[in-house]
Amino acid sequence: PVGIPLPNQERAQPETDARVSTPLLQDYSGHLLVGTWKGLTELDPNTGHIIARVPIPSSLTGALAQDKSGRIWVGTTEGIVRIDLRTKKVTAQNFALPSNRVLSMVLDKRGYLWVGTDKGIVLISPDRALIMSTIQDLPGVSANAMQIDENGHLWVGTLEGIVQIDTKSGYLMNVMENIPGGAVQSLAIDDRGSLWAGTPGGLTEINVETARILGSAKSLDGQNVLSLKRDRVGSLWVGSASGLVRINPKNGAIVGQIAGLPSSRVLTLSPDAGNKLWVGTTEGLAWVSLRDYRSRIYDKL
Repeated sequence: PVGIPLPNQERAQPETDARVSTPLLQDYSGHLLVGTWKGLTELDPNTGHIIARVPIPSSLTGALAQDKSGRIWVGTTEGIVRIDLRTKKVTAQNFALPSNRVLSMVLDKRGYLWVGTDKGIVLISPDRALIMSTIQDLPGVSANAMQIDENGHLWVGTLEGIVQIDTKSGYLMNVMENIPGGAVQSLAIDDRGSLWAGTPGGLTEINVETARILGSAKSLDGQNVLSLKRDRVGSLWVGSASGLVRINPKNGAIVGQIAGLPSSRVLTLSPDAGNKLWVGTTEGLAWVSLRDYRSRIYDKL
């Protein structure tokens, strides 16, 4: 799983470690939430001004999501907490998860929260803060990444492939094993409805209607793909262990490459926040202008 250390590694990190370890989240107000090994930071993506540093019970965040009422859900290596951004207070925590090591989170079209751990998935009612269902016999066990498609179905990237789940019944619809490149570390859906899966060996395109592999982005064969995001104009941004590129999802071709990041190991992306592409790496945060595609290092975390 990307960006989530083992417990003994977490304790060994210095307090000054500012690696961005969780998916960046732009909330309903337009602010950007950044999870690092030091905690959760809320900033204005237009100016870079830090609005607040939000205390959480664990110093490491593993996933972020915002429910329909505006509350922020923070996944950590010690479980999951719910935060009211207005008061910056924890309003719920200590759920009975299959594992306290949270790797991914996503809201379905009904507003329910799906939480992926390294030992399965749970479905949570955000309003009641109650677990509604648990899926522990997940092929590949670890829910590294999750996406909701246009039909409301849940796609889960695991250590052994991809699983499609009916969010209404919780039943497994499709199991796709032996994805080229190995374990699925990241997922994104493009504006044509194709699902893209990032693995240690590259980037694979999947038809969500048939659950069949369409092919791979040849330009990224052999690359360790860690993060994926689509921007508002339909480009697909790909973060890997070797840097950041922009590809055309229609043919998988690289149309741009970004230099000058804090680290070549890109863990998380947030396009279109403050008219910028925000980039989280193992060595800190940066942003890329969507006008000239030049990068700037953000050093205020």
